[in-house]
Amino acid sequence: YGIYVVAEANVESHGLGYGERTPAKRPDYALAHMERNQRNVKRSFNHPSVIFWSMGNEAGFGPNFEMCYKWIKAEDPSRPVQYEQARTNEFTDIFCPMYYGYNNCIRYSEGDIQKPLIQCEYAHAMGNSVGGIKEYWDLVRKYPKYQGGFIWDYVDQSLRKFDKNGVMFYAYGGDFNLYDASDGNFCDNGLISPDRLPNPHFHEVGHVYQSIWASADELEKGQIKLYNENFFRDLSAYYAEWVLLVDGQAYQSGIVDRIELKAQQTAVLKLDYDLNGIAPDKEILLNIAFKLKKAEQLLPAGFVVAKNQLFVRDRGENVLNFGNLQTANMEVQAPKIIENDWRFLIIEADNYRIEFNKHSGYLSKWQVRGTDLLNEGGSLTPNFWRAPTDNDFGANLQQKLAVWKNPGLRLESFEHAIEEDMVVIKAKYDMRSVSSKLDLTYRINNQGSIEVSQKMTAGADAKAPELFRFGMQLQMPLLMDKIEYYGRGPIENYADRNNSTDLGIYRQSVEEQFYPYIRPQENGTKTDIRWWKQSNAAGRGIKISSVAPFSASALNYSIESLDDGYNKGQRHSQQIPKLDYTNLCIDKVQMGLGSVNSWGAMPRDEYRLPHQDYEFQFLMEVR
Repeated sequence: YGIYVVAEANVESHGLGYGERTPAKRPDYALAHMERNQRNVKRSFNHPSVIFWSMGNEAGFGPNFEMCYKWIKAEDPSRPVQYEQARTNEFTDIFCPMYYGYNNCIRYSEGDIQKPLIQCEYAHAMGNSVGGIKEYWDLVRKYPKYQGGFIWDYVDQSLRKFDKNGVMFYAYGGDFNLYDASDGNFCDNGLISPDRLPNPHFHEVGHVYQSIWASADELEKGQIKLYNENFFRDLSAYYAEWVLLVDGQAYQSGIVDRIELKAQQTAVLKLDYDLNGIAPDKEILLNIAFKLKKAEQLLPAGFVVAKNQLFVRDRGENVLNFGNLQTANMEVQAPKIIENDWRFLIIEADNYRIEFNKHSGYLSKWQVRGTDLLNEGGSLTPNFWRAPTDNDFGANLQQKLAVWKNPGLRLESFEHAIEEDMVVIKAKYDMRSVSSKLDLTYRINNQGSIEVSQKMTAGADAKAPELFRFGMQLQMPLLMDKIEYYGRGPIENYADRNNSTDLGIYRQSVEEQFYPYIRPQENGTKTDIRWWKQSNAAGRGIKISSVAPFSASALNYSIESLDDGYNKGQRHSQQIPKLDYTNLCIDKVQMGLGSVNSWGAMPRDEYRLPHQDYEFQFLMEVR
């Protein structure tokens, strides 16, 4: 085990620009360029991990680099030489741009120039990021000419510091004094944190970079297709461990001890699972992991070197069967509506009390069997905003999308009725700031469970910006801190960064959801959720489900507490105070994170939310 290394000369003069002022064109800097490149080659010549030489970084181009290239090729004809600023000219053997977008990679890969494309910097890993890296590697695996890249960068480069209250935080630019030039937290672009623990996006990179791949062949018959992407080793050192999941629960499992597959070869592997007896409406998943038989240098026996999750049978669209709970030989007790309060519409039944604010139209009290499901002063409200990530700030989305932070919701009508022995409440809103209408419909059964329908209609000629998310949020009591869900996990994941997180049933606490990025920002979301339970230690709470997979998060932090506003503040996650409630976000969809760069690039189009009609229906069942 090891890594391929590009040894780079210590030549960088970015601050002087790339034009006529660059030292690469000045004779008085020729010796400095040459000596640094010579030292680099002579120092590392005998290191077998070094496969390329790089003449420098961000230092313009000119005769000084031409001279260095010629010297290196004469000294070591066996290794390629690269330099980003040489682009595709004769003084680089590799086209190594930085932060090349997907379409640029496709155009080059399909073009006539034959030099390999290896990005010298890409997938800028700043804060909650590295969304869309799978799509980069789909291209790498499609085009032989496109051969990868170097993620900027490996580790967050902050330093441990303590505030006046003794709270440890990771300091970045601006934390040391008030007068030195500062680039803020631009030193924190790592796959791992300053204490060398993996950031959440580290796991996505590890999955995308793995070299053993299982894909569907005839899954109903137990057959998968196996590809050994390694170039030099076969798969005899590994065994496969598989688990068949039915609706998230382990159903069958097994081991394949012997895998004979040479490098760069594909074969069909037969697994001895049996689908007989599984109901046709069940979702069936196959997890397969490839593990080491024996310890090897850095890795222990049993270490997972690759894993895949395959859909054997999709669940299809979920049906929300919502109605009153019927009890044998007992008449259904329909809830009562009480209107003698000028502020609240009150719904009561034998075992619950629910209140809606007549002026806002929002659910403002939810108490079932003596348990409060909504925190005092909390409410269930539409939610279109997230605490901007570093990539969001780089694209100036905290300003471009700011209207969605408070889209001017104005209640136009608030109606209620009893239909089929259930309470139906309809609240209609005008969102003039974004030229849209919003309809919220609630159906409440005799157990206090609530079905919610959220429908936004965009104006035909509206020019509102895209959204961060479309969903709802509510504040539950602090003791509602137990989570069980069927979705992707166990760590946070997003629409464009969830390939490494498998579908399954996970049991966690709210405390575990928050990840302390160097600077506070959106975090803790889980995607592709089938159902989500939020409860207290006694198991009292709610179960959320929808007609289609959704996303959710539960934190002891509000969106506002993680949001820096229009400009990044000098803030640190460790110093953000926890709230005395659990903030639960339930989303139909949330914008992806992106990774092309952190200074203007947006997520891929398929992970964005244009201003258009949206509809989200979900059920909150009392437990």
